[in-house]
Amino acid sequence: MQDVAPPEFASLELENGLRVQLRHDPRLKRAAAALRVAAGSHDVDPAWPGLAHFLEHLFFLGTARYHDEQALMPFVQRHGGQLNASTRERTTDFFFELPVESFPGALDRLCEMLAQPRLDREYQLREREVLHAEFIAWSRDPQARHQQWLTAPLSANHPLRAFHAGNRYSLPVPRQAFQQHLLAFYQGFYHSGQMTLSLAGPQPLEELHALATKSGGQLPAGQPRIRPPCPPLLDAPWQPLPPEDETRLNLVFACQDIPGDSAPAVDFLATWLASTQPGGLLAELQRRELVEAVSLVPLYQFDGQVVLNIEFKLTATGQQPRRTITELCLDWLEFFQSHDDWQGLREEYQLLRQRRQLVSTALQLARHDSEHFGQGNALALAPPALSALRALLGQMRGDTILHQPLAALRADTGVKWRLPQRNRFLRPSRRPAQPVARPACLDSIDTAQPASHEGCVYLRWRVKSAQRSGLWRLLDHNLLKLREEASQAGVQLSFSSLGDHWQLRLCGVQEPLAALVEQALENLTQPSPEVWRQAAQLNAPAALIPIRELLQRLPEHSLGYYQTPLRGRDEHLQPAMLQRLWSEARWDGMTLGLSPSVAQALNAVLLKMPGRQDTALCQPPLPLHGRTWSQVATDSNEQALLLFCPTAGDQIIDQAAWQMLAQLSQAAFYRRMRVELQLGYAVFSGFRQVAGRSGLLFGVQSPSTSMADILEHVQVFLHTLPGLIRACSGPALANECRDLAARTSLADMELGLAADSLWQARLAGHSSDFIDQLRKAFGRLRTDILLHAAQQLLEAQAGWLCLANQPPVDTTWQVAQ
Repeated sequence: MQDVAPPEFASLELENGLRVQLRHDPRLKRAAAALRVAAGSHDVDPAWPGLAHFLEHLFFLGTARYHDEQALMPFVQRHGGQLNASTRERTTDFFFELPVESFPGALDRLCEMLAQPRLDREYQLREREVLHAEFIAWSRDPQARHQQWLTAPLSANHPLRAFHAGNRYSLPVPRQAFQQHLLAFYQGFYHSGQMTLSLAGPQPLEELHALATKSGGQLPAGQPRIRPPCPPLLDAPWQPLPPEDETRLNLVFACQDIPGDSAPAVDFLATWLASTQPGGLLAELQRRELVEAVSLVPLYQFDGQVVLNIEFKLTATGQQPRRTITELCLDWLEFFQSHDDWQGLREEYQLLRQRRQLVSTALQLARHDSEHFGQGNALALAPPALSALRALLGQMRGDTILHQPLAALRADTGVKWRLPQRNRFLRPSRRPAQPVARPACLDSIDTAQPASHEGCVYLRWRVKSAQRSGLWRLLDHNLLKLREEASQAGVQLSFSSLGDHWQLRLCGVQEPLAALVEQALENLTQPSPEVWRQAAQLNAPAALIPIRELLQRLPEHSLGYYQTPLRGRDEHLQPAMLQRLWSEARWDGMTLGLSPSVAQALNAVLLKMPGRQDTALCQPPLPLHGRTWSQVATDSNEQALLLFCPTAGDQIIDQAAWQMLAQLSQAAFYRRMRVELQLGYAVFSGFRQVAGRSGLLFGVQSPSTSMADILEHVQVFLHTLPGLIRACSGPALANECRDLAARTSLADMELGLAADSLWQARLAGHSSDFIDQLRKAFGRLRTDILLHAAQQLLEAQAGWLCLANQPPVDTTWQVAQ
């Protein structure tokens, strides 16, 4: 693996008392900030549930200096970044990531909005309606109901049992008492004594130090606040509750008086409990065809209290022998506890964390540093975490399971457990002795950058699989173990189905890529007899919220595969069927950024590729015509709509013009739909590359607005595009073009983002220098070109595709067949 310059760290405390942690990592392309406030929903007076989350929303309304288009959210969106916030039980987090040049402006806006929020009652009333829409969606969400069931046996006095979502009725904005508590909560917690700031980026530590000092100094000073201890998690015998969901088994443990640092202890245990290695819990349960997956998630961690949820995703066979699964889990926990020191696993865990950080984005690193504030780059499991781990395992017994405790267990399950083996992909792999020619159908693109430790591989087969979703699901399930090993080795591995194509994508640390492709090909072409037996036991994927369901369907529908079953259907799956598909397959692919040695190793592996090479497999998708409406059934009575408007024209200048349309409309669309019209909480727009077709995408999900009204609002907004363009002419347009061009540089793009863009361009028939051509095209944009593009959009010259969970609103739409 290429040598990677190690990150550098610094910690400081500003004059106002704000504690800051800085991370300089020269491999990063962007910069990120994560600000944590030690206050959450459980710190609010019970008389005002939802107040903490409500306050989080109010901050994003901006300040007297930075408001409307200059507030933090539109600023970050306009500069191609991402941001979010999260109110938890005991913390509230604000975090964003964007290009280095724009980072100071965003950091200044973040700190100012927390120091000088606009709390006018007019704004509060408007934002409360957005929160109410979120509440309605939350109350209808099956996962939210399941979460309530998980914590139902806890003490009624513990805040975990209380209502915290917040809605129109729990947030009485006009009442003076509510306003007094809102202000008191803000002043009591939103100051330097309750905050930490973590910055990560490629900038030198001195530059990050100056940015933190300038922006963080705006925050009000204060002293750390001592919060009262929580009531006990359990205060009386609880009544066992029947399973709430037959497709999963939950073992919930309420652990108290846990010493040390529980967060890394929980992560360490979760890593090995969910391991797919032979001799482990998951491998044994899958061998018995009882379970598809297992996970361990902390539901709550604060002040020595930890609530853990071990969740098993059950097969059809596994829904009956729940006691057997529980006994096997408890037996494995006892076995794991007996290896008290875990020296070998601790060494492997440190390697896993090191590899994870090698491929983490700036935002992921800033959030990690915020959650583990003050630990710097300490990746080993420290003694306090070991103490916490021992205490947790000591309380995870059969008689302490919350819902269905087991007082008496079998003396011996008969299983010979083994600790997980070392991950083979974390170690160097062999190289071919002789050079192997690159396949003619495999495009190899050099990043033209100094040697990097990261690379990407795309392999695609045309296999006539549009009606074989069950077969794809079988193969995807057969990659689960390899996907986990790859992730631990710093590589994201995915296997997707799109129309008549299957696609394998690997992106991350270069060194194990060839070995991972080799193993993936074996899994895809030679599933074991056990895999074929288990195929009938696989459950359908869980239902998504409507807007996410539509997003998942969009690629297939954009190619005209309107009836492709997403969740599988009854198929008679046989090995001969798979072998016939592979024998008729044709394939091509692309790599980005591979070193010569890794490329040679990959070429040798590709000698085993199933199917025939095809250098003409990339054909631009056929254009859409007219306005097509495709109805997608969803498990919700909320209205959801996606409107995809493909780019009109196949020239690079057309791509640049439509990206600029997306840039100019993104913040305005959000403000109009979510802030002014208050249609709902899921509102977005942007430029998308979908299955080789680019265009503008608009999305809205609303709990109360009719489908006809949603579509009308979107169409009315589209007619404002010419006005937005004219308002941004001259120097303003030149600035926007420079900003987009700066972000569209292979040197400054994260590898995965650049690879996806180049792959989509390849599917559309563009050359391998697409990104460089696009960057230059931004410099040639003029107002008249953008106005022409807007007119093409309004006339649907390249077609419109509307995905919705209701029938067409009128006869102007052609129903998808």
